[in-house]
Amino acid sequence: MGTTPFSRRPLAAVASAVVAALAALTIPAAPAAASTTPGTRDIAIADALANVADHAEAFGFGPSQELLVTDVVLDADGASHVRFDRTYRGLPVIGGDLVVHQDAHGRFTDASRAAAHDPTVKSTAPAVPAQVGAANALSATPGIQNAVSSPELVVWAADGTPRLAWRTTVRGTGEHGQPAGRIVVSDAVTGEQIEAYDAHRQVSGTGNSEYTGKIDIDTSPVSGGGYTLTDPERGHVTRDAHNAFDLNANSGTTFTDADNVWGDGKKFSSDRATAAVDAHANTAWTYDYFKNVHGRNGIKNDGRGATVFVHVGTDWDDAQWSDECFCMLTGDGDGKSHPEQVDLDTMGHEMTHGVTSATAGLQYKGEPGGLDEASSDIFGTMVEWYADNPIDTPDYLFSDQSTPPWLRRFDKPSLDGRSADCWSGAISHLEPHASSGVGRHWFYLASEGSGSKTVNGVAYSSDTCNDYTVSGIGNQPVAKIWFRALTVYLTSTSTYKDAHAATLKAATDLYGAGGTEFRAVDVAWTAVGVG
Repeated sequence: MGTTPFSRRPLAAVASAVVAALAALTIPAAPAAASTTPGTRDIAIADALANVADHAEAFGFGPSQELLVTDVVLDADGASHVRFDRTYRGLPVIGGDLVVHQDAHGRFTDASRAAAHDPTVKSTAPAVPAQVGAANALSATPGIQNAVSSPELVVWAADGTPRLAWRTTVRGTGEHGQPAGRIVVSDAVTGEQIEAYDAHRQVSGTGNSEYTGKIDIDTSPVSGGGYTLTDPERGHVTRDAHNAFDLNANSGTTFTDADNVWGDGKKFSSDRATAAVDAHANTAWTYDYFKNVHGRNGIKNDGRGATVFVHVGTDWDDAQWSDECFCMLTGDGDGKSHPEQVDLDTMGHEMTHGVTSATAGLQYKGEPGGLDEASSDIFGTMVEWYADNPIDTPDYLFSDQSTPPWLRRFDKPSLDGRSADCWSGAISHLEPHASSGVGRHWFYLASEGSGSKTVNGVAYSSDTCNDYTVSGIGNQPVAKIWFRALTVYLTSTSTYKDAHAATLKAATDLYGAGGTEFRAVDVAWTAVGVG
């Protein structure tokens, strides 16, 4: 995740240099929806730095630590929320992120902090050489072909106990030629493996791609004639990967056309532009949803458009978001019975992983990983409700168009055979798509309530985990509450219990304490077993 260095000195030395440092700092423009004046973001950051200094104990901030600005949220009433990563003696602190909450006058009101409180380690000199850490990581990822490893020395504190560690990214190709990656974390003193988790966030499916029918898409003219699938308003570009798997943002070729008429509208099409039409249009819907509903100007809130690749790998039946290339990737399936996954909620799901990475930065393992996947399912579904496309009727069935009858669902997640309906101590041991069921179930209950009902022609039946009856308030306010919780209060190590607390804060911010919305999200969490 890209970050913006604010200072290169311990915080105690920052106060006298805030003005000079701000002069050299490049901060993304504020979203159009925010009510701001020039310099407001810089002032919020300066206030936040001062507040960290004044409340160093609350943040566990001390000597040899520095802050890196990663996001700023400005409320209409002037309150601000400044998110930082931190370093210790120049090393990234994984699980050390924090958010400073302050009122319109810059006064400290609250703090959100990931698991690490004090990231101090005895030494930053590793006893295990980088080469050994890289070799151990390669041996721990046997399913990745043509693998290469890149070790990075970090302070690993995602579990609350700071340790000097090698965080090694292993990248190569999967069995279908798709980009594949694994992150292996090992103790840099003992060599013991601490964690291992996927480098890519993805959704698996069986294909059966949904095409969006005859629609308008935004393209750009080319000097000398013709058009490209480049969205001039939102900035994203759709490219043909030509079945390659080792990609960066400039890989492949941008789709071009002479008459600005793209694709043939057929399923399993031999026209490579047909899948690109769906991908391009659905990326635009996702961008518009986050901007028009939540005031977020692009995935990183900087107006920057993503690169969208279709036709990735060989016989790859999947889709994923990659922070590394800031791009969305979709594979071809088998070209016969399993077509490319470019349906609306799948595209929205994957791009939401980018939003999550740029904000809460949820670790892709245990409960944080479940919250990450739940967020993507929630907002992928909400993009579908926002678009209100008659070919893809809004519902609470995830990926029902490309993976009929559905890949995952919200009312009773366990019907997919692996997702959890209710929270328990075993949740942290499930893979993220399965543990996300708790978050999906919460969202459905808060939106639609418990019991049986039919929505847009689809029958649902949702039980609670405590046998209580729950009344819903509609998915629009619940989605707004979840978005604020995700972007303002959650951190990289947040659990479902933390999400419960974060949504109550978010509901209070948006709708007031103790009101209908506050009670709905509170009761829904209790109904899925999260106290």
